[in-house]
Amino acid sequence: MSRTGAKILGVATGVAVAGILIGFYIAGYLVGNTPAFRPTVQGSSASPTVHLTIETVAAVGPTLAPHPDWVSYLVRNNSGRWERSTVFTLPAHATIRVTIYNFDGASGLRNPLFGRPTGLVGPELVDGKPLVVMPPDQPSHTFAVPALGVLVPLAPVADNAKNTCGYAPCLLSMAHRTMTFVFRTGKKGHYRWQCFVPCAAGFMYGFGGPMQTIGYMDGFLNVV
Repeated sequence: MSRTGAKILGVATGVAVAGILIGFYIAGYLVGNTPAFRPTVQGSSASPTVHLTIETVAAVGPTLAPHPDWVSYLVRNNSGRWERSTVFTLPAHATIRVTIYNFDGASGLRNPLFGRPTGLVGPELVDGKPLVVMPPDQPSHTFAVPALGVLVPLAPVADNAKNTCGYAPCLLSMAHRTMTFVFRTGKKGHYRWQCFVPCAAGFMYGFGGPMQTIGYMDGFLNVV
C-alpha cells in the first residue's frame, strides 16, 4: 500500500471510530440509561387496566442518577420502590389510571393552552378536586403524550411550604401535590411523552439537559 493510501485508510478509520464514539455518547445522553418499566396489568385481556404511580422531583439526587441536580420523573415499580425510568410498556386499548405526586415548585408555561387538561377519561383531579384550567404561572410540570392528545398540568408546591424535598426519592410525608387522571392507550405504537414546562434550570430557555434526555423529563409509552 502506498503512503497516500495508508493515510487515507488511517483517516477513514479515525472518522469511523469517532462516529461510533459520538453515537454512543448521543445514545447515552438521549436515552439516559433508563430501563423500560412494565407495570402489572389488571382486568381481562379485552379490557386491561394499569395503575401507574409517578413522582416529579426538583432534583433526582446522587443515589439515583448520573446528574443528581437534574429535575426528574420517577416511577414506583411493582415492588413499591421508586426508580428512574420514563419508558413504560403498556397494553393497547387499555385504561391507564395515573397518580402523580409532585414535589417541585412553580415554573410557569410558555403557552397558556398547556394549562388545560385534555385527552382524559373524566377530569384531572388536583388534591382530589376537579381541574378545569390551571393559571399559566402555576404549572410545575406537564405530563403530555401529543400523539394521544393527552396533556396534564401539574400543580406546584407552594414557595412557603414546610418540609420540602431536597433530593429524590421524596417521601409522601413531605410537601407535595397529588394529581390523578385516566387516559386510554389506543392502538399499538411507540408514543413519546414529555414535560412542556421549561424547568431545566441552568440551560438556555429552560429546555436543555433533562428536558431532552430520556429518563428525566421525557420518555416513551411502548404500547403493545
